[in-house]
Amino acid sequence: MAGKAQPTARDRQVGARLRVLRDESGFTLARLAQTSGLSEATLSRMETGKRAVTREEVAMVTTALKVPIAERERLMDFVVTGDSGGWWDQPLPGIPAEMGLLASYEAEANELVDFALFIVPGLLQIEEYARAVWTTCGFSMDDADMRWVARARRQRILGRVDYTAFIHEEAIRTPFGGPRTLRAQVKHLIEVRDRGVDVRLVRGRQPNGALLHSWHYMGFPSVTPILNVEVYDGGFYLQDDRVEPYTRQLEMLDELATSRSETGAMLKAVLKEVS
Repeated sequence: MAGKAQPTARDRQVGARLRVLRDESGFTLARLAQTSGLSEATLSRMETGKRAVTREEVAMVTTALKVPIAERERLMDFVVTGDSGGWWDQPLPGIPAEMGLLASYEAEANELVDFALFIVPGLLQIEEYARAVWTTCGFSMDDADMRWVARARRQRILGRVDYTAFIHEEAIRTPFGGPRTLRAQVKHLIEVRDRGVDVRLVRGRQPNGALLHSWHYMGFPSVTPILNVEVYDGGFYLQDDRVEPYTRQLEMLDELATSRSETGAMLKAVLKEVS
């Protein structure tokens, strides 16, 4: 559908609930398509969270399934609440749409986990460090300005969600922006750790399956998790069975990574080393 918004985590929750209601009603997709007026392809994409869902579509499906009025209205209100959204619904010039989609997912998540190989996770970056990363990658200063606006807004989620950052030792030793900027970034990691953010470090020369690339795991209360992999000018998402290997990696990282006290000691040691 032209101009249709990208599906959010809330769309996935609505779609998952519609699938449950269809199963409980004993409807096949074909039968629901006949009675609701929506195509099988549209219904399938709605149920799997691959399509943004409108209030009208929820009304059509729940009416066809003869869902009780209270449940029907609750679902429709849930869609409207999602449409009112947050800052990501106001596009920023020069910012890829994927960044807004990522922020919408994070806003609905109850668990976020980062594994960062060579760069400190975006949710924990300071402005100088973030700008140095972007300009090193070839972005203009104007692009970096707008990207920081989006990044700073994303960081507001900290303190409102269960967040863990597994950071490889290489990331806290790579001096984006030079030694002074790296010192400031490491100091920030110490400060957020002291404020209760779960920062864990993965020492170098520890072979493990997570070392293939960095990733951002998002868990939700009532739907399956999503994994974001950031690339040069955006990112892509893994869902369903493709997330399972990373769920196993989380357990392995929890065993490999430093404890809270070890993390603090290691960060302070790196701080002393950076001249």
